[in-house]
Amino acid sequence: MTSELEFDRDERGRWRARTTLRGRGLTFNELLNKGTAFTADERRAFGIEGLVPHAVTTLRDQVALALEIARDKTDALERYIYLAALQDRNETLFDRLVLENLEELLPVVYTPTVGQACLKYSHIFRRGRGLWITPEHRGRIRQVLGNAPSRDVRLIVLTDNERILGLGDLGAGGMGIPIGKLALYTVAAGIHPSQVLPMSLDVGTDNESLLGDPQYLGVRARRLRGEPYQSLVEELVEAIAAVFPGVLLQWEDFKKANAFTLLERYRERLPSFNDDIQGTAAVVMAGMFAACRAQGERLVDQRVVIVGAGAAGVGTARQLLAASARAGDARGCVAVLDSQGLVVEARNLRDEYKRGVAWSEAQVSAAGLDPEREKSLLEVVRAVRPSVLIGASGTSGLFTEAVVREMALHCPRPLILPMSNPTSKCEARPEQVLAWSEGRALVATGSPFPPVMVGERSRRVAQANNVFVFPGVGLGVLATGARFVSDAMFLRAAETLASCVGARDLAEGELYPRQRELRQVARAIAEAVARQARDEGLCAELSDDEIVERVGREMWQPDYPELVNAAG
Repeated sequence: MTSELEFDRDERGRWRARTTLRGRGLTFNELLNKGTAFTADERRAFGIEGLVPHAVTTLRDQVALALEIARDKTDALERYIYLAALQDRNETLFDRLVLENLEELLPVVYTPTVGQACLKYSHIFRRGRGLWITPEHRGRIRQVLGNAPSRDVRLIVLTDNERILGLGDLGAGGMGIPIGKLALYTVAAGIHPSQVLPMSLDVGTDNESLLGDPQYLGVRARRLRGEPYQSLVEELVEAIAAVFPGVLLQWEDFKKANAFTLLERYRERLPSFNDDIQGTAAVVMAGMFAACRAQGERLVDQRVVIVGAGAAGVGTARQLLAASARAGDARGCVAVLDSQGLVVEARNLRDEYKRGVAWSEAQVSAAGLDPEREKSLLEVVRAVRPSVLIGASGTSGLFTEAVVREMALHCPRPLILPMSNPTSKCEARPEQVLAWSEGRALVATGSPFPPVMVGERSRRVAQANNVFVFPGVGLGVLATGARFVSDAMFLRAAETLASCVGARDLAEGELYPRQRELRQVARAIAEAVARQARDEGLCAELSDDEIVERVGREMWQPDYPELVNAAG
C-alpha cells in the first residue's frame, strides 16, 4: 500500500494531508484534488502552476457549478455517471455537493438510480474503485488486499453480487452497491473517504444475459458454490482481519441463505453486520415505534404480516419477535409469507433460517386457517387482521386493492410499508395504498415517491430507507472501537430514529425524518449505539461526554484539507 499520502489532524482537529505527490500526480488524486480551488501558494509549493486555469475559486463556487451541471442532465442514469466521475476526480467536492443537496441527490447516488447503474455497469464503467476479489486470487488474497489505495481502511462494504436490491444476480455490476453505501457513510456519518473500501467478491454469475454479453467485465463463469465458495470467503475474512486489523465489515446483498450463514459464522471473529438483515429490521421497527407513538399504542400489541422471507423479511421478523420476548410476550403475532404462502413448520422447509419465524400448526389453526393448504396473502390478512403490513418481496403490485381494503376494514390506521426497491419492485405505490384505505393508512416506502394528494391536502411519503440507520451504527462502532456489533445496537438505533420524528410530522402521518436531517440523525444514532456498546461491555468504559466527543471527532466535514509537503 502506498505511503505517498497520509491523513492526520492538527491540534484543532482539522484534517490535513501529508503527501509526496506534486503536479499532475496531485491533481489526479481524488482525495487531494481541489481543481481550481488550489490556492496560489499551493500551486507554487506543489508544482501546480500552469496546470489549472488562473482563477482561484472556492469550494462553495465549485458546488454551485457542479449542481448546475448535474441538473442539466435530465436522465437519472446520466446524472449518476456525472456524479461518479466527479467522485473519482474530486472526492471532497462530490461529498460536499451531496451533503448540501441530500433530498435531490440521494436518489441518484443510491436507490433507485443505483439499480439502473448496476444493471448497466459493464457498459458505463469508467474507472475502477475499490477491490475485486476473484477465485483466481485464491491463496494470495492477502497480497491483493495490499493493493488497496489506503493503508488506513476502517470500514469495508463487501458484496458477492448475488442479490442486488430486488434485481437479483448482477455479477460484477453489484460493485455499485458498496460504492454507493460507502458514499452514504461519508456523507451522512462523516467517515473519512480515505478510510473506506468497497469490495466485490466476484465468484461468477448465473445471469444468462450477463454471460452472453460480450462487454461483461466480471468473471465469465457459473457462480461458485459449496465448499469452494465457503473456503474462498474464509480466506478473504482471514486476510481482511490481518491486513486491516480492527476494521468494521458490512455484508451487503448476499443471497438469503449465505447472508445468515456468513453473519453468524464471522460476526464474532471481526466486527461485522448485515444491513439487509439487521439494518432493514431496524428501519422497519423505527417506523413501528413512530406509528405506535402517534397512536398511543404498544409495539407488542401490533399484529404484523411480512411478505418476503429473504434476508430483510426474516431479519425483521426475528427482531420483532425478540422485542416481543423482551416485553414479556413469548410469541408476538408476526406472520411471514414466502412465494409459497404462509411459512409454517409443517411444510418441508429447505431453508433452515426460516424455522425460527415459521408458524406452528396450533398457531395456524388458532387463526382459523387450514394447516393442510397453502395460505395466500389475502387469506392471511383476513385471518390475522394485521395492523402492520411489510413488503420485502421484490414483487411489484403484490399489495393489491383487495389486500389493502381488507386490512383497512379491521384497522383504523393500518401501517403499510412497501419496502422493496428499486421503485419498479415496490409492492404498491403510496397513492394506491392511500386511495384504497380512504386516506387512513400510514405509509412509508423503500424508494422515494413524490407527495400524494389526499382530499385537498398533500401528504409527504416518508422513505423507510436503511440510510437512516447503517451510517450511525457504523459511526458508533468505529468511535468506540467496539469489538462486536450486537442486535441490541440495532434496537437502540431503531428507538433513536423514531425519536427523531417530530410531533407535527407524526400528526401528519410521517414516520421518518426528512433526508436533509441525515447528519443529525446519524450522529444521534451513533451516540446511542456507542452507549449501548459501553453498557454491554463491548468497548472501553466511556462517559456520556466522552462518547459525544469521540463521535463528533470522527465526523469529517467535506472541506479541502491543508496540504503538507512530506517530501522534505
